[in-house]
Amino acid sequence: MATNRRVSRVAELIKREVSQMLLNGIKDDRVGTGMVSVTDVDVSGDLQHAKIYVSIYGTEEAKAETMAGLKSATGYVRSELGARVRLRRTPEVIFIEDHSLERGTRVLTLLNQLKIEHERPSANMSGGDDNNADDEDDEFA
Repeated sequence: MATNRRVSRVAELIKREVSQMLLNGIKDDRVGTGMVSVTDVDVSGDLQHAKIYVSIYGTEEAKAETMAGLKSATGYVRSELGARVRLRRTPEVIFIEDHSLERGTRVLTLLNQLKIEHERPSANMSGGDDNNADDEDDEFA
């Protein structure tokens, strides 16, 4: 149990430090500031590997360029992590594009469309609701 807590603590540390590096550490022009955010970090149980999930805003071409920039910056990121985070061995770093925010947005859009479509017919059937009210009055008469 203590190792799980340690792994999650290390993951949070890595997430914070890499987020800082994205803001003002990585000099590669392909990694646009404000266009990339770290959404999650998955650290292996032995702390040897860290998958860093990033969400990238922009066109598909811009996303591909940003991922190429991040992949070329992995050596820099790993050495910076080694200097900033006190671990016996600095984990190998892999950047993975996180599409969950896009999927979430798409699901919310679909749900909103369904809601709008569901509300339209009920607004047209308001006359039917009045009949139900009359039926209720008849029951009490």
